[in-house]
Amino acid sequence: MTPVTTYEGRRVALFGLGGSGLATALALRAGGAEVAACDDNPASMERAQAQGIATVDLREADWSDFAALVLSPGVPLTHPEPHWTVGLARAAGVAVIGDVELFCRERAKSAPGAPFVAITGTNGKSTTTALIAHLLREAGHDVQMGGNIGTAILSLEPPMAGRVHVIELSSFQIDLTPSLAPSVGILLNITPDHLDRHGTMEQYAAIKERLVAGADLAVVGTDDGPSRLIAERREGPTVRVHVAGPTEALTPVDGLVAQEGVIREGDAVVADLTGIGSLRGAHNWQNAAVAAAAVRTLGVTGEALQAALRSFPGLPHRMEEVARRGRVLFVNDSKATNADSTEKALTAFRDIHWILGGKAKEGGIYPLVPLFSRVAHAYLIGAASDAFAATLEGAVPYTRCETLDVATRAAAEGAAASAAPEPVVLLSPACASYDQFRSFEERGDRFRELVRELVPTLP
Repeated sequence: MTPVTTYEGRRVALFGLGGSGLATALALRAGGAEVAACDDNPASMERAQAQGIATVDLREADWSDFAALVLSPGVPLTHPEPHWTVGLARAAGVAVIGDVELFCRERAKSAPGAPFVAITGTNGKSTTTALIAHLLREAGHDVQMGGNIGTAILSLEPPMAGRVHVIELSSFQIDLTPSLAPSVGILLNITPDHLDRHGTMEQYAAIKERLVAGADLAVVGTDDGPSRLIAERREGPTVRVHVAGPTEALTPVDGLVAQEGVIREGDAVVADLTGIGSLRGAHNWQNAAVAAAAVRTLGVTGEALQAALRSFPGLPHRMEEVARRGRVLFVNDSKATNADSTEKALTAFRDIHWILGGKAKEGGIYPLVPLFSRVAHAYLIGAASDAFAATLEGAVPYTRCETLDVATRAAAEGAAASAAPEPVVLLSPACASYDQFRSFEERGDRFRELVRELVPTLP
């Protein structure tokens, strides 16, 4: 835990008692603050009370007594309209902040030079965060990893000299962190997302920009328009990262270029991702190039960097290689809940035996039509089967399987009969899971179980 001492002896309102909210309340209490916590869910209030956190109805509270309102990042700050606590705080002149802001203030107070690597972007945040943490650990660093990737930032050990915090940040978290100033700030990419919470694409991009604007060193992916403009506006030290097409002529650039799995700085090879299954595809080449730029500032270079990249296991449910039987590779990409995510997987493989379906998102799989030539056969599951069959008709042979167990067996048999050098059974549903599973994690876990049962029985 990181005790929050910057509010010692003061009263702090807190709304949202989920995982990060409860961790924040405990950290504030440990640092000597008086916490007045609230949640719309009575069960969450009861869990907090059981851990000794004082709960109140903030509608009835005296807001003139509060030094700050700490808001859970899942609670609306501006759109579609501010949460009622935000209105009360602003009327009383009380600052509205989040748990990452508390961490930043604690770091500034107790260990301002402690390394702090912050990662954001529309896509690839979790993989890049995990990869950076892995590279640093392999090099012997004391690493604390958390934030949006899973562990609440205040549940981590406190900042100190020689300890590196590697933190994934969503736009919601950045919006609640006015003093964000990491030693390395990473912006991977920006595409439309969460506009219901930020209002416009311009506002969404402006929030993302704040992460790199205050960083000592910024690392920016420049393959989309908004990110490229942010890199151009940046005045401080900046490493630009570009993923080049396979036939693109390389010209000297200020930063790193990844092409066909090789990361270069000018004419020098920084790292070679060839044969690293956990870092397949152009999107992962960007993730790895950005990670390399970050860890080089902490002394991880050369053979040490290359060896650590090769030992990266990847993340569950994100193009996770779960098994291999002869030439057949089984890949769990259950995290791909929309067409944009599935595009990354289809681009990374050929001769794909594609398991897809579930609760469809707007647009379905129509954006993936240009990649259908990579698909040998599609196996449809769930509620989206009719709509997806209509898109596949005449372009990709398909089988209606209804359930994941039927689809996995059919895809495994189809792949085993293929003459291709490396047929791939790919679960990349391009759909939410909620028609048949409680989460994409449950769906991916079930696929992994099915594959492990099937593999010994395949020819």
